Amino acid sequence: MNFLYKKAPEIVVVGSTMMDMIAYVKRAPSSGETVIGDSFSLGFGGKGANQAVMASRFGAKVKMINTLGDDVFGETTLKNFAEQGIDTKYVNRVPGASGVAPIWVEEDGSNRIICVPGTNFAMTVPQVQSALSEISEIDILVGQLEIRQEVTAAAFAAARTRGITTILNPAPFAPLTSDLLANSDWIIPNETEFAGLDESGRAPDSDSVILDLARSLGCKLVVTLGAKGAAFVENGEVVRIPAPSVNAIDTTGAGDAFVGAFAVGLGLGYEPAKAVKLGCASASLSVTRKGTQSSYPSRDEAEKLLSD
Repeated sequence: MNFLYKKAPEIVVVGSTMMDMIAYVKRAPSSGETVIGDSFSLGFGGKGANQAVMASRFGAKVKMINTLGDDVFGETTLKNFAEQGIDTKYVNRVPGASGVAPIWVEEDGSNRIICVPGTNFAMTVPQVQSALSEISEIDILVGQLEIRQEVTAAAFAAARTRGITTILNPAPFAPLTSDLLANSDWIIPNETEFAGLDESGRAPDSDSVILDLARSLGCKLVVTLGAKGAAFVENGEVVRIPAPSVNAIDTTGAGDAFVGAFAVGLGLGYEPAKAVKLGCASASLSVTRKGTQSSYPSRDEAEKLLSD
């Protein structure tokens, strides 16, 4: 693939893998109710893996740090990483079940997800510290909250000592520890996660609220806003980037598509607005298709997005 840059960005993802079990339904069942689903798919997911795959589609050199179980899902996940061009040297295997994510997708494309971490929670601080000490070239380090927070915090602290840019996707939401926050250069929440981060639980409905949270966090902030695109803070002002208008049929993994593409943009030296635009374009394309990683732009499509 002839991408439009001379040196591919070096991206390391410290995060989760999941096997997505997706049921498509007209509406989700109420408590105690059974409904008939329209269709079902089994696919590769996990916020860390999704972001790694999206970055790799853009031709980035991606390394994954994770722990898989000794089950069939672990085997197939490793095979998928190989097919996606992701380096798995630092993916460990331990006895136990790999992570899974049962997902309901309703008729309007909205989703409800339950993450069962499994061996994702077997990742350790020494594991990530050892891996990062061996990886000589890293432009961007990406983390989320589907592994133990102290593991992500240790990875970010190690990156900070080397001047590596860190991106935290605070999902699924949990209160952030002070050391993780202190070592996060960029934080990228969606609207729900934004409200969790805000001390008053406010949604990102105005520029003033977004600016308040950016000041409170003390780092660079990008908020993904679904069909409205994304907003980020630059020089004390909120900049809004609209998303392309599309017909959304499945929003599963769209936020991860954004993060993976944004990381590539930063790794290429893009200004934040251009990196956010790339994230919005990638996420918008993904919601027009069913599935998670299967919905992401192909390498040909990714190359076109870089040229737009």
